[in-house]
Amino acid sequence: MSEVAVSSRRRGGRQARQALRAAPLAEDKRAIQPGLESGNYKVLNDLQIKRIHTAVLDVLENIGLADAIPSCIDVITAAGGVLKDNGRLTFPRALVEDMLVKVNRNVVLYGQNAKHDMEITGSKSYFGTAGAAVHMVDAHTGDYRESTTQDLYDIARMVDKLDNIHFFQRSVVCRDLADPFDMDFNTCYASVSGTTKHVGSSWVEPSHVEKSLEMLHMIAGGEEKWRERPFVSMSNCFVVPPLKFAEDACKCLEVSVRGGMPVLLLSAGQAGATSPASLAGSVVQEVAEVLAGLVYVNAIQPGAPAIFGTWPFVSDLRTGAMSGGSGEQALLVAACAQMGRFYDLPTGVPSGMCDSKIPDYQAGAEKGYNHAITGNSGTNLVYESAGMHASLLGMCMESLVLDNDTIGSVLRTVRGIDVNEDTLSIEAIRQVCEEGPGHYLGSDQTLSVMETEYFYPETSDRSSPNEWIEKERPTSLSKATDIVRETMNSHFPRHITDEMDQKIRAEFDIKLPRDLMTAKQKTMI
Repeated sequence: MSEVAVSSRRRGGRQARQALRAAPLAEDKRAIQPGLESGNYKVLNDLQIKRIHTAVLDVLENIGLADAIPSCIDVITAAGGVLKDNGRLTFPRALVEDMLVKVNRNVVLYGQNAKHDMEITGSKSYFGTAGAAVHMVDAHTGDYRESTTQDLYDIARMVDKLDNIHFFQRSVVCRDLADPFDMDFNTCYASVSGTTKHVGSSWVEPSHVEKSLEMLHMIAGGEEKWRERPFVSMSNCFVVPPLKFAEDACKCLEVSVRGGMPVLLLSAGQAGATSPASLAGSVVQEVAEVLAGLVYVNAIQPGAPAIFGTWPFVSDLRTGAMSGGSGEQALLVAACAQMGRFYDLPTGVPSGMCDSKIPDYQAGAEKGYNHAITGNSGTNLVYESAGMHASLLGMCMESLVLDNDTIGSVLRTVRGIDVNEDTLSIEAIRQVCEEGPGHYLGSDQTLSVMETEYFYPETSDRSSPNEWIEKERPTSLSKATDIVRETMNSHFPRHITDEMDQKIRAEFDIKLPRDLMTAKQKTMI
């Protein structure tokens, strides 16, 4: 075959592929989608899991937790817990095993839009945000400034447009709000106003939770409808590692459980500081603390929706500083995810808390290997997976977009390789080899699988050097900047109607002006 004919065929194949890519594909046909089955990476073998489990039961039965509030002591001792003379509340093995039978293993985290509902069962896996960064990062200058309520809302609506970030948990602190109630309430308001995806938030006082529930009932159309589809969950640090209850958080937890709000039971010990420096010991303490929380929740209300939130962090033992982007971090969360699968619990762990201060090579590397290991570990929910820098001190808008692509590529590894009669490709091989043209660029099979088998990052550049130069040398960051600018100038969610928003503002002190939720007052750079 002549060189001209081959070139013509290749151009025809390229045109066919470009035409196919222009046509939207149904979500269930895409190469990646929410809720892919995970669990192909196992850092622990079966014997190690059993040894950790035995150690966890030992810690709970013989050491227990300190500083339980009276209501916690009442419900747990009534269920079979023991308050020791030294004031520590212990959890006999039989109590733990009994409560593990009662837990809800079919949790659904609802969105305000049903297309974003997440079934937290088995090893279905989803990625989302989280954190409590106190700074926004300028991706171009590296400058850090304090985060605001406006930033929180903007992050929520950015996440609303990113397909591979499946839920939104508040990722910055509203530093412009000094009053704790204002901060808690307006954090919830800005989050649910910015996205129709499931929202996670946190509160410091039970009365703040109660007032927020009143607002959420209004948005849902009444308390009954809220309880049918609770679209906000509570992130609750009910323990202060090592092995102590947190008084105010426990009070908030009780309001959440009784109010029908799913709760992320979060333990965040830092290996070498507030949990053992040995990785196995850190896992033991994390699992013990969160299992104590599950006993607590199910003693209040059996089957209440709760997430097994083992969030082990890592110290750089040379300095004591947190190292959220380390390889040890990836191993810890993967081990905790495996323990969640061992108990068959709805499980959430963190990943993506890079140590780098800006979106650079270090950030990409740290997020890449952490996400690849965590995403394949079998966890249901991956928190803090997008936008975070400086071990959770900074949040960057452009990094949300970059991380959305990284998560997409990781999800492709989670899905794995489909092996069946069609994908084995015997007929396609025969046609190309026996009938020509000697390549697969324009074959029917290539066109049929290019969208269902392959993921294409928006911010990556795969062109040749010459083509890249002709396009004025775009970078991943420049592409992300363009996407952020376009989204911030055009995407203003209206799932909460103006009429409902007016009712909320008439009832509560909303700090975010409505006009800043309809048009940007500054040009995105």
